[in-house]
Amino acid sequence: MNPELLRLAEACADRLRARGETVAVAESSAGGLIAAALLAVPGASRYFLGGAVVYTGQARKALLGITQKDIDAAGIRSSSEPYAARLADRVRTVHEADWGLAETGAAGPTGNRYGDAAGHTCIAVNGPTHAVTTLETGDDDRANNMVRFAAAALAELLHALDTSSAAA
Repeated sequence: MNPELLRLAEACADRLRARGETVAVAESSAGGLIAAALLAVPGASRYFLGGAVVYTGQARKALLGITQKDIDAAGIRSSSEPYAARLADRVRTVHEADWGLAETGAAGPTGNRYGDAAGHTCIAVNGPTHAVTTLETGDDDRANNMVRFAAAALAELLHALDTSSAAA
């Protein structure tokens, strides 16, 4: 396991366990690394409810119940902040989790069909606080981007947990 991913996952796990809260993950271009990092922390069954690699429209429909018709009706597209927010909300709802974390992007080595360059991802957190952000690495190295996307998603969750805790 990548040391940075594990460090971030441990910090998230500490906060979630201390608060008795849970998380569910929907990821795309991170390819399961977010879920893997969270599951690498001992005691993950106390806070991790499930995850989905939503890499295709077929997976999105089967795992989260979101159809292309739903996406079109909402006027959004994959690899965008509104799409990431939709995934985070849906994965949270489907798993009845306190927090939903989502990532969607283009790992590389080329961009996606929407015109986003390799190294583009959008991350959303849905829970007691909400956040959506876009990361552009400027890198076309697929494996490196996958790790960077997962680290950014875990960092965003950690920030939301800390913000939510401070507001409580």
